[in-house]
Amino acid sequence: MTGEVLWRPRPDAGETTTIGAFGRWLSGRTGTDLSAYRDLWRCSVDRPGLFWGGVWEYFGLGGPVPEDRVLPAASMPGASWFPDERLNYAQAVLAAPGMDAGDVAVLGYSDTRAPVEWTLAELRSQVARLRAGLLAAGVGSGDRVAAWMPNVPETYALMLATASIGAVFSSCAPEFGARAVVDRLRQVEPAVLFVADGYRYGAKTIRRDREIAQVVAELDPKTVVTFPYLDEGFGTGETWADFGRDGELAFAPVPFDHPLYILYSSGTTGLPKAIVHGHGGIAVEHAKMLGLHHDLGPGDRFFWYSTTGWMMWNYLASAPLVGAAVVAFDGAPDPEGLWRLAEESGATYFGTSAPFLMACRDRGVVPKEVADLSRLKGIGSTGAPLPPAGFDYVYESVSATAQLQSLSGGTDLCTGFIGGAPTVPVWRGELSCRCLGADVQSFDPNGRDGIGREGELVIASPMPSMPVGLWGDADRKRYKDTYFDRYPGIWRHGDWITVTDRGSAVISGRSDATLNRGGVRMGTAEFYSVVEAVPGVADSLVVHLDEEDRLLVFVEVTAAFDDELEAAIRTAIRSELSPRHLPDEVVAVPKIPRTVTGKKIEVPVKRILQGVPVDQAVARGSLANPAALEAFRPKG
Repeated sequence: MTGEVLWRPRPDAGETTTIGAFGRWLSGRTGTDLSAYRDLWRCSVDRPGLFWGGVWEYFGLGGPVPEDRVLPAASMPGASWFPDERLNYAQAVLAAPGMDAGDVAVLGYSDTRAPVEWTLAELRSQVARLRAGLLAAGVGSGDRVAAWMPNVPETYALMLATASIGAVFSSCAPEFGARAVVDRLRQVEPAVLFVADGYRYGAKTIRRDREIAQVVAELDPKTVVTFPYLDEGFGTGETWADFGRDGELAFAPVPFDHPLYILYSSGTTGLPKAIVHGHGGIAVEHAKMLGLHHDLGPGDRFFWYSTTGWMMWNYLASAPLVGAAVVAFDGAPDPEGLWRLAEESGATYFGTSAPFLMACRDRGVVPKEVADLSRLKGIGSTGAPLPPAGFDYVYESVSATAQLQSLSGGTDLCTGFIGGAPTVPVWRGELSCRCLGADVQSFDPNGRDGIGREGELVIASPMPSMPVGLWGDADRKRYKDTYFDRYPGIWRHGDWITVTDRGSAVISGRSDATLNRGGVRMGTAEFYSVVEAVPGVADSLVVHLDEEDRLLVFVEVTAAFDDELEAAIRTAIRSELSPRHLPDEVVAVPKIPRTVTGKKIEVPVKRILQGVPVDQAVARGSLANPAALEAFRPKG
């Protein structure tokens, strides 16, 4: 952690950004100067009732709420937020403050069909039609509506229509296989299932006839609706066009913690957890993040590359809460094409994953030469820690003026809790700040917070978007065991974190995949940042077999794997990490296995190497590339 500053806020950031205006507004409530980010953050975690009540009121989610009625019960698990209030997430989104009815609210791009643009009025009309169809199908409050559909405006409208009734939405990406879809949706028993007949990924056409038949047979929903995305004549149940019908746009006011949608954990070692999020928690959390941290508002266009199977789709969907338009894309993440899409769509914020940025770097793509990116004020990176070389790449090859926000969070809270803010500098290789309202701390084994040393990432105070619960977990035992097993009353996230005295942070990997050799402990993220900076290495995975004290490094290479490349990897590890962490073997593999949301699967691979049968070590349906596992199966 060098402290090298790559970007600084404008001198007038306190006057020109939403977070600056909000800080002044909240200062007037407290009589305390909250213009400095560190002071605003401290206030947000010390006085959560004041802060979250301020977000609720400032972003027009409701009227003033007394501080003691924002969070009357603050224990974890079981915190009680805004118990006297009612709202509807879809109503808050479609209010779209600062956006006129004729303004573009959603832009959809795709490998499968021509671009689509909807104004706010058209989005509202589409939501009304789908809402009427859902009501006609007998859907009521609390019923589940599921979509095995792509990231297109129609799926977005369906989610809002479901929420408008108080029903519960859940989605799976088209890329998910039939088993992965059934493993997720069978838990929640959808009354209505929407399916897409297929899709195109780059130049490849994928039909879904057989998989749809399997999923429908196993789930047996009351109603099935086909969205004719490929439009090649296949269909089952009702058609999308026939399902929608004329109807009024209306919204059911629901309690703050009423279920809004269900997201799923990666499910690499068993059934995915069905994580329930509530209307109010998502509304206030996303208003805070998009409005204050990303500085989005009327006139902005927000893009984040995602599928409907990743929480970043839900995050993207909240853009109109603060008056910004949604830019959706369904297709292959082409290293040049996505940057051209940023120009074509007029995106002002470009969100992606750390692996995508590193892939662009490895392929020598210079985005600022591929497209006009002058409108970008923010670039977001998540899904994995972005190594320091990735920071250099963004400022050298993408934009020298846009703020890079490396974001860490997760499906469990459907947000980022460490990231950036427009009034905070960007330090090379570091996440700039703990997000407002996120009491992130670094705990030692005895549960003591510390600065400047690595520890367990915990959240020591409640956040509104912590899950309402896990579906089917009536006694909340699984919920407690998942998040509160180590430190009673404290949320343990499962990452290693170092918080610097600057207030920034470094995530060094999963705490259940730590490399510990000769008493020197190291997070896997540190390892990857060094190995993947070696020219010729596209991706990597490291595993420590504790019983044998063997450290194995697997690499996916861009050219031939030879002695020279292996020597370069070993030299980089020795000089930049630790001689004790020199690998016993460096092995080239065709592909590094990742989940459908792009995460490496260190622990399942470790179990496979220890002799656990592949299908016991990992759920293949959770992987983007199940065939990649074959390279790790023990021989003989």
